[in-house]
Amino acid sequence: MRLTCCLAASAWIASAQSPPFEDLLKLAKSGSPELKPALDAGRVAKGTASASQGPDFLFVVDAAAKPTLLLNDSPGPVMRKAKAGYWWTTAKLQTGRTHNYSYMVDGKPFGGATDVPAWGPYSYPKAGVPQGKLDGKHVHTSKIYEGMKSDYWIYVPAQYNPSTPAAVMVWQDGEVLVNRELPSRAQVVFDNLTHEKKIPVIIQVLVSPGLVAQQRMRSIEYDTMDDRYPRFLRDEILAEVAKKYNLRTDGYSRAIAGDSSGGICAFNAAYTHPELFTRVLSRIGSFTSIQWQPGVLDGGNVYPYKIRKDTKRNIRVWLQDGYGDLENNHGSWPGTNLAMANSLKLREYDFKMVWGNGTHSRNGGHAELPEEMIWLWRDYDPAKTSQEFTMDPAEKSRPFFRIKELNRTE
Repeated sequence: MRLTCCLAASAWIASAQSPPFEDLLKLAKSGSPELKPALDAGRVAKGTASASQGPDFLFVVDAAAKPTLLLNDSPGPVMRKAKAGYWWTTAKLQTGRTHNYSYMVDGKPFGGATDVPAWGPYSYPKAGVPQGKLDGKHVHTSKIYEGMKSDYWIYVPAQYNPSTPAAVMVWQDGEVLVNRELPSRAQVVFDNLTHEKKIPVIIQVLVSPGLVAQQRMRSIEYDTMDDRYPRFLRDEILAEVAKKYNLRTDGYSRAIAGDSSGGICAFNAAYTHPELFTRVLSRIGSFTSIQWQPGVLDGGNVYPYKIRKDTKRNIRVWLQDGYGDLENNHGSWPGTNLAMANSLKLREYDFKMVWGNGTHSRNGGHAELPEEMIWLWRDYDPAKTSQEFTMDPAEKSRPFFRIKELNRTE
């Protein structure tokens, strides 16, 4: 079965500005006509032009009448008209999450974008922080998935010492993290957090979905609820990486992460093989019926119920999703992620759910990556090979997640 959904592409990614934010802001304040081409005049005309640096945002739009800016469904700062004819304003927004914006012009909605990330300080390069190195790409030919060819990369922190076994973190759809800055800024985050000892020295293994001939294997690998994929990682990918780098082999020192189908893949790998992975990062996870074959093979849709009835696993889980995620014939992404959170809470897992207004986009997970990494690896002790993960006492006193408001009344 082919995955019929796709990850939303943020309009913001296309707006990655080449001029520094401070220069764009100066152009706006002076009313310069140079601002529009600097941001892409076409996007200014469509109402999809924005730029940011940390919490500071700049919004620019062409409109015949004065536009009203809406930020996360609430009125934003007043727009000002520049000498060059465009409208602009600035805003300070919370970092470590994404934001939605749009305009009202003559009483009608216009332009805007969803899932616009506000990057926190750990997502920008810092002076004096040594950079790790990206090793790859490598191409692996599988035996477990006969003939499947998969690309993978290895990110090695500057602090890695070959004489000391390093912790390991595996990323599905690893090609997304290969560029140093946009779209994920992950390598920058890894460097900053390792330098400040917020996380241990971790070998990051970035694995792309494979191909057999011309068949894309992503859904077969990620959405199939058996243990073939974790065995593929253990016996093939990580075994290959271990020939070059000194890796920890205890599950306590290993994490696994992914978005969408990669998110449920990460959870399934740890749930079926907690001796391999005990730390799970699932963002906009596809806990739905994509590869479900009734009576033959479970789909990811069973997990919210399986967790409640099954033997508890010793794993730590971060979930991220938003109310704008997918609804299609495979299931409800927002609904099942909330059900996952409540099931993990019911069984007193060490878990965290971050809930926002995002769609099926990676940007929310990218923006909160520093917080995700610090939480997953908190209290890590390299002298240990195991730990019993227990629910945060503060979580025990919190209620279950409930749907309190709907966007329709009938």
